[in-house]
Amino acid sequence: MAHSSSRTAHRTIIAVATLSLIAAACSSGGSTASSTAAPTTTSAGSTTVASATTAAPSTTTAATSTTAVAAACVPPTTTTPVKVHDVGNARDWDITSFDGTVIRAHWFPLAGASAATPAPTVLMGPGWGSAGDTNTNQVGMLGALSIKGLADQGYNVLTWDPRGFGASAGAAQIDSPEFEARDVQQLIDWVATQPQVELDGTRDPRMGMVGASYGGGIQFVTAQRDCRIDAIVPIIAWHSLATSLFKANTPKLGWSTLLMLAAARGHLDPTITAAAKSAADNGTFPQQTADWFTARGPGDLVGKITVPTLIIQGTVDTLFTLDEAVTNYRLLQQAGTTVAMAWFCGGHGVCLTDQRNPTLVDSAALAWLARYVKHDTSAAKVPGFQFVDQHGTLYRTDAYPTADGTPVTGAGAGTLHLIATGGAGPSKAKSPNGDLVSVAALGITPAPADNAVSLKIAAPAGGALVVGAPQLHLEYTGTVPAGSRPSTVFAQLVDDRTGLVLGNQITPIAMTYDGAAHTVDVPLEMIAHDLAAGSSITLQLVATTVAYVQPRLGGDVRFSKVSISLPVVTTATKVG
Repeated sequence: MAHSSSRTAHRTIIAVATLSLIAAACSSGGSTASSTAAPTTTSAGSTTVASATTAAPSTTTAATSTTAVAAACVPPTTTTPVKVHDVGNARDWDITSFDGTVIRAHWFPLAGASAATPAPTVLMGPGWGSAGDTNTNQVGMLGALSIKGLADQGYNVLTWDPRGFGASAGAAQIDSPEFEARDVQQLIDWVATQPQVELDGTRDPRMGMVGASYGGGIQFVTAQRDCRIDAIVPIIAWHSLATSLFKANTPKLGWSTLLMLAAARGHLDPTITAAAKSAADNGTFPQQTADWFTARGPGDLVGKITVPTLIIQGTVDTLFTLDEAVTNYRLLQQAGTTVAMAWFCGGHGVCLTDQRNPTLVDSAALAWLARYVKHDTSAAKVPGFQFVDQHGTLYRTDAYPTADGTPVTGAGAGTLHLIATGGAGPSKAKSPNGDLVSVAALGITPAPADNAVSLKIAAPAGGALVVGAPQLHLEYTGTVPAGSRPSTVFAQLVDDRTGLVLGNQITPIAMTYDGAAHTVDVPLEMIAHDLAAGSSITLQLVATTVAYVQPRLGGDVRFSKVSISLPVVTTATKVG
């Protein structure tokens, strides 16, 4: 195992045990319905089969100025008639999905909403391993919104237990466009039958979607196949499970372990459990397993989305890194879809630097919903791109910027010993807020390595705002004993003043160890860093890290040339 194996294993066990509480914490709530819920008329324990095609669109006049409703949407023909069973309270409903799988839904109609005065609706998906939120007082985790926060803004709220989790049947397929997305389409059909729901047309509720992590991924795969969704706000979601879970064919063992613990009470597709075991035992996935994860999407399906999309991602998210968000953003931009993006210090990870804008996620998400679900033109405009640096300073631009400044560069050479000790992490920092995710993430967060090829990079005289992916160039030769584990080294950037890894990010780099000379050019994980005049950062090439599986070891790699170029942005406006 990696350096100080017993101590590291102990810390990982503690982190895993902590994370296993997250599912319960995310879905905790009283057994009674929300105080904002309106009464329903279906008797307890009954089963109803209804046709959503009988619902007529609302003619209620909005209280605020609105834009015209978008062109008529034709609801999908692939859903089945609504079949619902009242669980026995005013909140929980079992809705039969397209393949007979029963999905547990939780309904929180806005107090005062009725057929005469209906309200728009927001669907809010939970995180991985969790049941749908039912707590009307708890603040959302991982940047997620809350039922109460949405109700306060005038929305009905529907949450649900994704297939395989909570009280829902079936096996989790990881937000598959062919399973979980179709489940949500059935939920939308049911929502359209509720008297409190504002409609844009037959079977077409006025609605948006929000949710973080697993609750973000479901938005992408659903919106690309169902036009009834008017706007989405995916928070800390992904583009591809291939690039997020096993970049450079190197699995993220730390997150794999934690995610499996978080889903311990769920029913998972066997491919998921087999993949986790293969990563832990062998450090690799079989190709068919990798293909299965890649097929989950959303991938290029994002380019089919036409509804306004606000992408929110965490600068310290080490599971779904900034590159996942930028890839989705660019696909939407290329498709001509209305899109904006915001980066905050949070996500699947721990914010170890200043967080001066804690309300960034909520304020941006609610403004987006107001403008594109309520069609409220008086709602605050969300900037095309906004982000924070390591000091919590907020910047804005009209769109995700192309680096336009003179890049900051550095060059060097050195030899890296491919040994298990002295690797990157775990972090010895303390969680600034003590939340469960942050505490758990510390055990798999990179830190400065003792065994490394290091290259110091000084800031230019006037400083520089580094935003995006640093470009790394390597020329090397190396040998290592044969084995089935990945041939990988890792690259990270360290703030020399604080001793923290920038954004907690570390990048795996695929290598060829045959004794011959090789060249590789690779983008590192994206960062947002104010490189102030007089400061410096250090590039480290390391052999092992707590974030990923242990690669092949036992030899050396000689880097005859190491060069790096940091992207500099000059067009961003500092907000504060």
